[in-house]
Amino acid sequence: MSRIGRLKIKAQLYCGDELAMGPGKADLLDAIAREGSISGAGRAMGMSYRRSWLLVDSMNRCFVERLVETVAGGGAGRGASLTPTGVAVLAAYRTLEAALAESAGSGAMAELDALLRAAPLPPVRDDG
Repeated sequence: MSRIGRLKIKAQLYCGDELAMGPGKADLLDAIAREGSISGAGRAMGMSYRRSWLLVDSMNRCFVERLVETVAGGGAGRGASLTPTGVAVLAAYRTLEAALAESAGSGAMAELDALLRAAPLPPVRDDG
């Protein structure tokens, strides 16, 4: 999720009614690649293992191939890693985010920005 001036851009991809990929899931994939485990990624992001696991499960169910591969247990060769599809999906999602951020510099955004107040007016009282 990126914020450019007063514009917040949040790309979300859906698989049916389920969120397949968004900024948080992309960040989780980055953390899994860095930490080498779902639990380590969850800790690094301040979320529970269960929440992290549910997000990974959702991504794995939504894409044609798994994004994260796990090997149970601790020690060498154990934990979690991104599959080649996971690496490709993450890279494509980050490219999409960058393209959206770049398009935010368009004339349309400048026009909207010029028409937007710095702060909202106070609510109108209904004295009824």
